[in-house]
Amino acid sequence: MMTKAKIGSGVLGILLVLLTVISCKHEIPAPLDVELLRLAQDTSGQVFYHFSDTLLPRSAGSGHPQALLRTWYNPAAAAFLDSMGAVVPDTLFTDGAAIVKELYTAPGVLSLYAIMLKRSDHPNADQDGWVWAEVEPSGEVAIPSSDLGAACRGCHSQSGHIDFTLMNAYFP
Repeated sequence: MMTKAKIGSGVLGILLVLLTVISCKHEIPAPLDVELLRLAQDTSGQVFYHFSDTLLPRSAGSGHPQALLRTWYNPAAAAFLDSMGAVVPDTLFTDGAAIVKELYTAPGVLSLYAIMLKRSDHPNADQDGWVWAEVEPSGEVAIPSSDLGAACRGCHSQSGHIDFTLMNAYFP
């Protein structure tokens, strides 16, 4: 015969298992993903594509569903922009170059950072040296850097890319 104590401990055990399963869905971001979020939020030295911080409408070729975007480059990446603020053709970005696409659902409503960081020595870098991630402003990781760009490279390797960047292809 089952005692109340045994039933109670069985229910408690089930609750602990369920709590563990539920908590696994809210993984703590990896240190690199946290670093990438900080990079995306650090606007010091940023240079916008075409030297303009105006929000651009989503292009037909974009794999990002958000309606608006703007893209900026850290100083290491901005060294590869021409006098019009576009990526110089045939560029191969150097390690340390970072490109951040801010994706907005509406003006003033930032929903996601899509981040590319050239860091060929990192285990999360793809074969071309890029680390890719998508992180929400809250810190929630949409695409972790451990994905090695698998979710991004399909679109970013299409015709017209310059070292896997597409701004010149869609916003010449």
